[in-house]
Amino acid sequence: MTSRTSTAAQTAEAGHAGEEAVLDVGPVAHGGHCVARHEGRVVFVRHAIPGEKVRVRLTEAGDDAKFWRADVIEVLEASPDRVEHFWRPADSLRAWSHGHPPVGGAEFGHITPDRQRSLKADVLGEQLTRLAGFEQMPSVWTGGVEQVGEKHDGGTGLGWRTRASFSVTPGGRLGMHAHRSDHIIPVREMPLASEAINALHLWELDLQAVERVEVAAPANGSRPLVLLAPAPGTKEKRLRAIAADVPGEASVAAFDPLTGQVTQLRGRTWVQESAVGHEYRVTGEGFWQIHRDAPGTLVGAVTEFLQGGDFIHPGAVVADLYAGAGLFTAVLADAVGEAGSVLSVEGAPGTSRDARKNLHSAAQVEVVQGRVERVLRQKPRNFDALVLDPPRAGAGKAVVGQLVASRPRAIAYVSCDPASFARDLGYFRRSGWELAGLRAFDLYPHTHHLETVALLTPGP
Repeated sequence: MTSRTSTAAQTAEAGHAGEEAVLDVGPVAHGGHCVARHEGRVVFVRHAIPGEKVRVRLTEAGDDAKFWRADVIEVLEASPDRVEHFWRPADSLRAWSHGHPPVGGAEFGHITPDRQRSLKADVLGEQLTRLAGFEQMPSVWTGGVEQVGEKHDGGTGLGWRTRASFSVTPGGRLGMHAHRSDHIIPVREMPLASEAINALHLWELDLQAVERVEVAAPANGSRPLVLLAPAPGTKEKRLRAIAADVPGEASVAAFDPLTGQVTQLRGRTWVQESAVGHEYRVTGEGFWQIHRDAPGTLVGAVTEFLQGGDFIHPGAVVADLYAGAGLFTAVLADAVGEAGSVLSVEGAPGTSRDARKNLHSAAQVEVVQGRVERVLRQKPRNFDALVLDPPRAGAGKAVVGQLVASRPRAIAYVSCDPASFARDLGYFRRSGWELAGLRAFDLYPHTHHLETVALLTPGP
């Protein structure tokens, strides 16, 4: 009886997955897909371009689902902005012709770079309208997503990642997951990753007993770090054998994703990053912007907004929230000088320790490890300005409420997700705050992601 019930439930959940359909592709939507309809039902289609007619394979299509998902397997009427994908494992047309889904991480690789940025601008605009409550596009935004990194890649959008994450196949080979799937596809290159990452040739290693591999290769050319996440019960001897096979001078360490503990296997457990005239130590999985030009780009946008309005100056009181290893904190410390003060708040213990090391010589900086909402309650101050760079989920209603209550003169909000940014912006606007500046950057070419920097000020 149990077996029959289980089989019936699985069949109902699968529904029409695996079936094919011909669809007219509608507008782009947040999340890396376009919207289409099939027999009255919404279908989110990946690897398409608005205006195309395509044949798709349904990948999630339960009978009771509110919407379905699909991958393009054939283009019947192509957009003029369609190009051949630069990476075979991520090419939906090629992958499905070999009977398996494409890897994730390069879902816009079939689109010209200019159209990619145009689609990202459409997504940001739609989120600002739907979630932030704008009836029309805010006048402080030009409506464009700015290109970044062309001096390094010649406009190709390749080789920009200084960090990359990989899975491991059951046979112990380097791989990547298909989108929303447990299926791992072997890879022998990562074109979006820097030359230093690809030069490690990690796909040649026997990675059995490892579940995940993280690589950091600083843009300054300093020593890369390979992090191995072992399967439960793996002996250290096995990990040291893998570490010995990693070519070159890369450091190798093991890490536990649950505890964050990092164990040295070869070399050191951290990398040395350089940005905006400062040096930063970043340990293990500690956060650092992954595009080689992102640190300078984002710091430049934030300081331009805050200095342009005279919100940061010698003697000012400021805070860097979700501060990471101190990228913005160091620059804020320079701006306020010894007469000012900077509160740097980071939740991850290891990353907060990095910030202390990186900023130990700046007496005007106080580094506090803890949740932003708790620290703000414990250390209330009259801030001149705040820098807010939360994770993808955004700050949230409670934190926004605390920031509004602290009554700073301005907030620079850095975001990697247009939906959570627009939602939080809506909270600020309903509290009487205004959007005084907005820029958007293409820091993730060939993916659907983008980065925004906004200047928020209290209303009159």
